[in-house]
Amino acid sequence: MARSIEHYLRLLPKASTLRAGGRMWRPPADVYRTRDGWIVKVELAGVSCDELEITVEGATLHIAGCRRDTTYAESVSYQQLEITWSRFEKTIHFPCRIEGASLRRDYRDGLLVLHLLAEGDCE
Repeated sequence: MARSIEHYLRLLPKASTLRAGGRMWRPPADVYRTRDGWIVKVELAGVSCDELEITVEGATLHIAGCRRDTTYAESVSYQQLEITWSRFEKTIHFPCRIEGASLRRDYRDGLLVLHLLAEGDCE
């Protein structure tokens, strides 16, 4: 019996992969190729625009930030918790360099839409 419990304990995430304050989440994203660049849509419901960090390096787009929970009175007890309130990261790799591309962002209704207008050709 102890052997089976050990097996399940090994399946738990290691403490080194978790950050303080909860688990990291990775929001879903859609990526579209256009004639003059790329469109990236990222689902970020509940994230403030001020919490977004967007960086481009080489052929990689990195989006990070934090979704913070609203604090209620101390007397609240939770019945069900399914939403991840913590730091998030999303990394998207492109088939060509996007560094130096013109970046336009639109964020509304929990959806971040990035328009990357590439200077060069990408096959």
